[in-house]
Amino acid sequence: MTGDGPGPGFRPRAAPAMSPDAAAAVLDAAALDALRAICDLAPLPVLDDLTTARARSVLADVDLLVTGWGCPPLDTAALAAAPRLRAVVHTAGSVRGHVTEACWERGMEVSSSAAANAVPVAEYTLGMILLTGKHVRERAREYRDRRTRGNRLRTPVRVGNYGRTVGIVSASLVGRRVIELLRPHDFEVLLYDPYVDADQAAGLGVEAVGLAELFARCDTVSVHTPLLPETRGLIGRTLLGSMPDGAVLINTARGAVVDQAALTEAVLAGRIRAVLDVTEPEVLPGDHPLWAGEHALLTPHLAGSEGNEWRRLAELALAETARWASGAGFHHPVRREGLAFLA
Repeated sequence: MTGDGPGPGFRPRAAPAMSPDAAAAVLDAAALDALRAICDLAPLPVLDDLTTARARSVLADVDLLVTGWGCPPLDTAALAAAPRLRAVVHTAGSVRGHVTEACWERGMEVSSSAAANAVPVAEYTLGMILLTGKHVRERAREYRDRRTRGNRLRTPVRVGNYGRTVGIVSASLVGRRVIELLRPHDFEVLLYDPYVDADQAAGLGVEAVGLAELFARCDTVSVHTPLLPETRGLIGRTLLGSMPDGAVLINTARGAVVDQAALTEAVLAGRIRAVLDVTEPEVLPGDHPLWAGEHALLTPHLAGSEGNEWRRLAELALAETARWASGAGFHHPVRREGLAFLA
């Protein structure tokens, strides 16, 4: 190891800590080789249990952990076994499951690939906004059943994406990315976020409104708020009841942000439509009526990074590792004071 801390010539001792499945998905051979070019990487297998003799031996001299899904909590006992550990680079989104108070008390630096994971979630959201605006699912079903196109000049004016009003709940990483992706399209975009004022919203190119106004005005509402005690059940019967007939609710955030019973009633009544990548609970019971609901589309929490999109997570983590080792600090730091507002 050159140097005793981040800066020119410093090669940190690092180890991957995550489930074997996560490592196989995100840290392919190319990513591991790239990591080895930056750091002295502990030999595989990855650490998925920090209490074993091998894990304690590895942790004894690591400066940095590259974490992922399934990383055990970095609690007081784990940190006691890792006296040199000073940084965590997470290859996924939320660090809540493994970065503990003990990490912050030590003053550790933490980075997350949440910005990279936000990209496919926003792309999924944009796709669903556009497809539901054209009523693609319903019209494809009718086409399959009738085997004829019908008279397109009699298409109802509620169908189409010109001049639709889209509401974004929370200017989170994903919410902001969705706003960016919506810009080339002919939408009016409203934003509800209690931490974004009117001037900041205008800078994003959207109109800041209250939550009730957003639901009452929007043809489509997309939910991107983190699940916090104050946001559990945030979207309830009153808000859902205020949506225009035929409006769409898209949820890629957390199922518990929405009152599932109230949403189910509104969807089964045919008053609104729903695209749900998350539910409460997840997965819904096999006999839940939304499975067969004509106006509900359920997907298996697939909006986030999958398949070749895992490479984006690895690339961001690699860049962050290199920045930290060079002394430049993280480009995507997770701050202790902001942790409560992250998904």
